[in-house]
Amino acid sequence: MKEKFMLEAIRLAKKGIGFTNPNPLVGAVLVKEDTILSRGYHRFYSGPHAEVEVIKKIHDFTDTTLYVTLEPCCHHGKTPPCTDLIIKSGIKKVVIGTLDPNPLVAGKGVEILRKHGVDVEVGCLESEVKQMNEIFNHYILEKTPYVILKYAMTLDGKIATMTGDSKWITNESSRKLVHETRQQVMGILIGVNTVLSDDPELTTRLEKKCSHPKPIILDTNGRIPLTSKLLKRPAIIATHHMSDDKRSILKGMDIEVMDIPLKDQYLDLEILLETLGEYGLDSILVEGGAKIHGSFLKQHLVHKVQAFIAPKLIGDGISPVQGMANEKMSEAVELHQIAYRFFDNDILVEGYTKEGLCLQAL
Repeated sequence: MKEKFMLEAIRLAKKGIGFTNPNPLVGAVLVKEDTILSRGYHRFYSGPHAEVEVIKKIHDFTDTTLYVTLEPCCHHGKTPPCTDLIIKSGIKKVVIGTLDPNPLVAGKGVEILRKHGVDVEVGCLESEVKQMNEIFNHYILEKTPYVILKYAMTLDGKIATMTGDSKWITNESSRKLVHETRQQVMGILIGVNTVLSDDPELTTRLEKKCSHPKPIILDTNGRIPLTSKLLKRPAIIATHHMSDDKRSILKGMDIEVMDIPLKDQYLDLEILLETLGEYGLDSILVEGGAKIHGSFLKQHLVHKVQAFIAPKLIGDGISPVQGMANEKMSEAVELHQIAYRFFDNDILVEGYTKEGLCLQAL
């Protein structure tokens, strides 16, 4: 029965997807005699926490149990401590999915509740809750973005024809999931060659109101055209050589230019991720091209891979990963916790790298 109520809290938490600031997804339900009295979730950055949303709807807390996906906060931040509200309400039992990795909380919330006579149970559906908040958990501990690598390829392993044509490899159902993933991340990264060849917008296109990830363009020598569609909204350009005139124009267009040093003749991706983390981006979706995919994988900077496979054969073309010259199969990047999903005739293979798997143990 406990799992049933925590699953409902998880379902509610996922309604918060699309934050524009690093935040955990948190849901909560208040239960009495196996009946849910109220529901709530953290709706937006700096808004009321899930516990507040639940408690404000009820006046009598006799024999109630609060189920919440994440340990209640115990410090003053954008909102007052939720532990104070729980204690004041008179709730005598709290079931928590997982502890908050934030050092400001990290077990302190549970300790405070127990000191005030609240019966606290931790670890209900913990793995599910941690996976739901894998982006937040990584960012709060490492201060760098969580990296998802996504690509779509044909059955013979090509992301484009020899001429560079790639529209469309996958079907509409697959592309809808891509837009759902875009809504979950704060940044979307591509190379300048993709801008020059495709001039993409990289927006989120869903029926419901949605947020757009901030474009991040790797442009070592400052070649991006000022007329690019991506520059019609705030964006980030990572570069090493760019003229002062172009920098000045981009600044007036609300474009952030980040100077990144070179490593082996390419932008240093580790320093880039550190810089993006300092900028406040908790997650990025890497969407190309093939050399960028290879660089991220080669440097062990990817946490999750989403590979869409369409039942099409085109022969000669461009492979999804280039620049990784492994001589032995034992050197391959192996994915774990594989999930397969079908979108009409397309298949999504989703899995975690060793780096992404290690995060789940934290």
